[in-house]
Amino acid sequence: MPYPILFAGDPHGVFEPILRACAAHPPGCLILLGDCDLDRAPLRTVLAPVFAAGWRVHWIMGNHDADTEARFDNLAGDYPEGDIGNRVVEVRGVRIAGLGGVFKPRVWSPATSSEKAETDPPLFETRTAFFDALRPGEPWRGGLPLWHRDTIFPEDFSTLAAQRFDVLVTHEAPGSHKHGVPVIGALAESAGARLIVHGHHHASSDGMLPSGVRVRGLRVAEVWELPDDLRSA
Repeated sequence: MPYPILFAGDPHGVFEPILRACAAHPPGCLILLGDCDLDRAPLRTVLAPVFAAGWRVHWIMGNHDADTEARFDNLAGDYPEGDIGNRVVEVRGVRIAGLGGVFKPRVWSPATSSEKAETDPPLFETRTAFFDALRPGEPWRGGLPLWHRDTIFPEDFSTLAAQRFDVLVTHEAPGSHKHGVPVIGALAESAGARLIVHGHHHASSDGMLPSGVRVRGLRVAEVWELPDDLRSA
């Protein structure tokens, strides 16, 4: 029986297209690209039919998933085991890595596709270094401020660069997008990836990096199935 691997663009609270897509396939793996915007109910409640049908569900953090405590708790608090941020999971022989969140100037602002020169080096390499520099009153629940629970740190790249994977799932876009960040493509290339799937920019797109890595961007709640040619070496 076929085992679909589905990627879903930023839901922004709109899960009906994702529920319909899963209902139209046999149970497989669903990967959410961030910005779930779970204001009213936890992830496992919103996707209850998907879980009940036997789907494996993974997610990465988007830049709006830490806007409020409710959104954060309804995602990261409700289903932490689904988070693939900064780790690699194997799904039916396909190694999939997750890079959640976005770049923020207080930590790191790498050059974008529209910039001609490299930006300044990171201000902080790790979350520990950033936490140690926080002002009184900034920590939240004993850790990073809520606003920075979706921040990308250089250590995330170091963690993933030390591994091999076939697909890189990100919220931010790589350099193929006009507002993308080339270092994401470099990460995918160094790990031997053949595909990057991203959200954030709310546009459906299919592109290619100079290195030959395919890039698939998804619009709001768009569902895309991993094609067979990207399942095999």
